[in-house]
Amino acid sequence: MFSIEHEFDSTVITLVDEGRQRLEEDVIINAFEECVTIEQYDPRTDRVEKITLSPTQLRDLGAALNLPEGVYSLNGKTLNSR
Repeated sequence: MFSIEHEFDSTVITLVDEGRQRLEEDVIINAFEECVTIEQYDPRTDRVEKITLSPTQLRDLGAALNLPEGVYSLNGKTLNSR
């Protein structure tokens, strides 16, 4: 399950883990114009861990989800294998 909320300066997506297996903490994604942050509570440390991605890193992550193992570079809309 997930939710999408539009805030003043960002879009907030919350991913909720569902099912019978061991459940993970919710993942919160904040999409700003200049970056995307991903947050998840870590019960072992009692802290929220945060990762910040640039728009380029987010684009590369999206492309990488559907590619086989290898090293790639995106130049504009062209994919180059290295």
